[in-house]
Amino acid sequence: MEIVRNNHNDIYPASGVYVRSVRAGGMLYVSGCTARESDAHSRTPSDQLRVTLDRIIRIVEAEGGSPSSVVRLTTYVTNMKDFWPPPDDHIQIYRDFFGEDLPANSVIGVDALADPKLLVEIDTVAALG
Repeated sequence: MEIVRNNHNDIYPASGVYVRSVRAGGMLYVSGCTARESDAHSRTPSDQLRVTLDRIIRIVEAEGGSPSSVVRLTTYVTNMKDFWPPPDDHIQIYRDFFGEDLPANSVIGVDALADPKLLVEIDTVAALG
C-alpha cells in the first residue's frame, strides 16, 4: 500500500514534528486542525469551528475527496458547554459543510489546547476511494 504524507503548506501547514495529512491507500488521516493563525484565532467557538472545518474540507478536497468523503471527526473542546448540546449555529455550520452527509463525530472535553485562545481542535478521517 502506498503511503503519502502531505503538509498542505498552502492551506494550513503543520509544525516540524508531524505532517498535516497522511494518505494510506484510500484513507486520509488529517492531523488536528484549529483556527490558529486565522482571523478567528481569538474569537467565538462558532467562528473557530467554521475556520477549522473549512481547513479540513480544503485538505480533503486537495487529496481528491469531497465533504461526503469525511467519515469521522474527533472534536476536542476546552469548554464542553460551548459545544454540547450543540447550539443551533453549530448545527448550521456542520450542515453548511456536510449537508446531509454528516460524519461520525465524538466531542471530547480537554483542559487545554496548544494555545490558550484556541477553543476547538478537530482531527479527521476521510475515505477517498
